[in-house]
Amino acid sequence: MSYVVLARKWRPMSFDDLVGQEHVARTLANAIDAGRVAHAFLFTGVRGVGKTTSARILAKALNCVRAPGSVPAGTDPGPTASPV
Repeated sequence: MSYVVLARKWRPMSFDDLVGQEHVARTLANAIDAGRVAHAFLFTGVRGVGKTTSARILAKALNCVRAPGSVPAGTDPGPTASPV
């Protein structure tokens, strides 16, 4: 078992997982779903409010291999392949 920093292990992986930033998550998810994402975003605030986490989820959603969407790849509860 490899060591994983707690901040990485428990970091939210989708907009639905963000706590205390519902307005930010909703705004970013709606922009992605509508295909109207701004050229730049400026995340500001005091330490510990979720700036980096929000930016990581946004980047993951925009760089999704399938297609850009508000649910980043690997976080949606879609069908999974059963082991053979």
